[in-house]
Amino acid sequence: MTVHLVGAGPGDPDLLTVRALRLLQAADAVVVDRLVSAGVLALVNPGAEVIAVGKDPGGASTPQAEINRLLVHLGRRHRVVVRLKGGDPFVFGRGGEEAEALVAAGIEVDVVPGISSAVAGPAAAGIPVTHRGVSSAFTVVTAHQDPATDTELNWDALARLGTTLVILMGAARAGAIRRRLLAAGRAPSTPVAVVTAATTARQRVARLTLGDLGDTPVANPSVIVIGEVAARSVLGRGTLDTEPLLALLADAPPAA
Repeated sequence: MTVHLVGAGPGDPDLLTVRALRLLQAADAVVVDRLVSAGVLALVNPGAEVIAVGKDPGGASTPQAEINRLLVHLGRRHRVVVRLKGGDPFVFGRGGEEAEALVAAGIEVDVVPGISSAVAGPAAAGIPVTHRGVSSAFTVVTAHQDPATDTELNWDALARLGTTLVILMGAARAGAIRRRLLAAGRAPSTPVAVVTAATTARQRVARLTLGDLGDTPVANPSVIVIGEVAARSVLGRGTLDTEPLLALLADAPPAA
């Protein structure tokens, strides 16, 4: 009995790992999050049971305890169960909680890392999160805190770090992010980039300053990059076209 916690990457199906693709092609059941792209879902074994358990901001949401129970149930019934998460399963994806629930139920867990939008989003926009002479570190946070805990980000510390700040799940809180960072001493002129639907055909990049963040609505999903590197675009003419990797993997054997 094994449940595979698989990272679906930032959206472009060509950015799946080879192992993730093979598991999707061999899956008996796939439990999928809201942000997994249609292109990735199209690669799932046509005979697999696909169950959506997404969490829609401000809308329908599947409780985590229910997801845990579902994974345990499926893990006891099927040979290949895939828990498919956008990005990486252990980057704000509650993959750790699901792994603990499965192990406690006596079910083996296999983790298949995915490319997180925390680095893929900026990269797709030509923004290096670290750049010699500009930024030697980056910090990744989520603006969506669990309301059931009393944990809150220390925005004063984040402002003082001076690193590139990458914010996930911050679309609805853009204005609040601006207010907290300005109050903590970050300059209004600090460059900001908002990368929406990164790596997909719908990708859009908006470049602005911290003082302007939140003046207009930020679409979901977006990655917000704050710091001097956000003003850069090292690609010159945008992303490069490459031969789709999936064509090379069409004949790949299924995963065991």
